[in-house]
Amino acid sequence: MASTRLFNILGLAFWVVLTFGIAAFASQFESGEWYASIAKPSWTPPGWLFGPVWGLLYFSMSFAAWLVWIQRSRTPVVIPLFLYLTQLAINGFWSWLFFGHQLIGLALLDIIILVLLITVTLTLFMKVNRTAGLLFIPYLMWVCFATALNFQIWRLN
Repeated sequence: MASTRLFNILGLAFWVVLTFGIAAFASQFESGEWYASIAKPSWTPPGWLFGPVWGLLYFSMSFAAWLVWIQRSRTPVVIPLFLYLTQLAINGFWSWLFFGHQLIGLALLDIIILVLLITVTLTLFMKVNRTAGLLFIPYLMWVCFATALNFQIWRLN
């Protein structure tokens, strides 16, 4: 029993480190002067808000993945976790496209794909563990908002 508990704690650490590893990759592409100079809609959130929101979302995502992972002996979790990893990679890739290379149009395409992947991941997570699915709802809402923002920035620039 103690070894199972330790393994599950290590599993949680794995999902947190993996998820925040992608966050660390994405955060190396800072908004900088380019982002400050482009046209943005009036409803663009202040820059200081993004760090706390994403920190909370990344932790919720990693906890949700862990909740699915600990169900592996009861139900198939390979496809939901594969989709989790896929959407996580697409999430990190957005920062590389948008901030790293200022490719607003490709970043818009990326984030649209991300919304679809999050939706499917949320649905599959919900089937494995309801709490895991519910933890993905704020993430989906934030990325939908970010998609609308990305679209407006693309349109304005």
